[in-house]
Amino acid sequence: MKRIFLLSLTLLLASVGWAQQSRIFRSEFLTYDRREAGAADKREGTNGYLAFAPELISQSEQELVWAQRYDVDAAMNDYNIFLHLENVATAFTLQVNGVDVVCEEDFYTPTDLLLSPYLRQGANDVVLRLRLSRLPHLMAGVKFQSDKLFANSYFFIQRRLSIRDFDITLRPDSTRSFGVLDMRLVLANDFNFEEPINVGYDLYDPSGKIVELNSREFILDGRALDTVNIAPYVYHTNNFKWDGTKAPLYTLTLYIKRSGMMWEYIPLKVGFSDVEWRDGKLFSFGKALASKPVMYEATTDRKVALERLRTHKKQGNRLLLLPYPQPKWFYDMCDREGVMVIDQAALSALTDDNRSVGGTPANDPQLADEFLLRVKKMYYRSRNHTCVVGFSLAGDATGNGYNLYKAYEWLKSVEQRRPVFYFGSDGEWNSDKWSW
Repeated sequence: MKRIFLLSLTLLLASVGWAQQSRIFRSEFLTYDRREAGAADKREGTNGYLAFAPELISQSEQELVWAQRYDVDAAMNDYNIFLHLENVATAFTLQVNGVDVVCEEDFYTPTDLLLSPYLRQGANDVVLRLRLSRLPHLMAGVKFQSDKLFANSYFFIQRRLSIRDFDITLRPDSTRSFGVLDMRLVLANDFNFEEPINVGYDLYDPSGKIVELNSREFILDGRALDTVNIAPYVYHTNNFKWDGTKAPLYTLTLYIKRSGMMWEYIPLKVGFSDVEWRDGKLFSFGKALASKPVMYEATTDRKVALERLRTHKKQGNRLLLLPYPQPKWFYDMCDREGVMVIDQAALSALTDDNRSVGGTPANDPQLADEFLLRVKKMYYRSRNHTCVVGFSLAGDATGNGYNLYKAYEWLKSVEQRRPVFYFGSDGEWNSDKWSW
């Protein structure tokens, strides 16, 4: 097993030290105690799941302060504890037991936070301070479509010996005769000593037939992250092509086995897809997508979203450009409906042609970290969805400069299959060129 610390850390952390960082970058997923609960997304009753439902404890012209008590007992010693924040609707600072955990300007993109380093056994005070953004110009003119405040925000846990993240595709083999389920799994051992971990998986085709199952044991050093690659062949995949017109989905379940018991089921939907970027065009199973991407109008109403997706397909719009990262249910819906999307980071500044240093947000080095943060948050959340066929750095009126150059370089370094666009590049090098 090849240890790839750099890749693993890139997949998961803002900078260095998993246990020292609060903000994490990874796919948005939950683990479940039972397979049936995962298949139905029944979260209540799952060990460690708790809705984030704080109470308003104070308010002023400067901020609204919300708080919730979170109890930790001795049984939680073998777990990492996280908080998923979504629909916060404004910039915020999160505090645990009086200590700042994160200050977040990008409230458009859901955020996952590791709370374990800040928690103690017994009662803990989790405080969320809502305030006006210090960087509102980075999303000028883009209204955030918020659901109910804190909707789909929750605490969750994972064992300290676990599948921490993954990068999964189901694609044709080199002969295009059958499929390859390519799984890169990031395994974590947050204990101090070497531990064995048995990783299992099973795959059902869209008709409900099981087509692959296996488990493998790996040995993880203490305090280590390892990336392992598992790539079994899957036969008869050409009967179930996900090509943007039809959208059959395979059901993949990952889990951990230890002492004969199965832990932490991770349910996923995967399409057998063959989207390629070459010669300035997107191809699906060898056929070019001729249409330009159409901007999607975001909504929190799932029925309205479904109607809009189906209307786009009827009009021949097979490719949508998102105004900013959407909730997970939207990508799931696009997977089911066969709608291809280009995901876009929460960056849409309105600028002029001033190309001096600091003249525009895109060319202000003091904002470089914020630009890169928003691109990373966008990318890691959605990259495992079959519907996501490309990525956009920012809205096309954001200008250009150092920050978008660095964002393009980073995203191209981690994404090897799909194109990266900045439609406002005006012919500069920091966008893959599209031949309309």
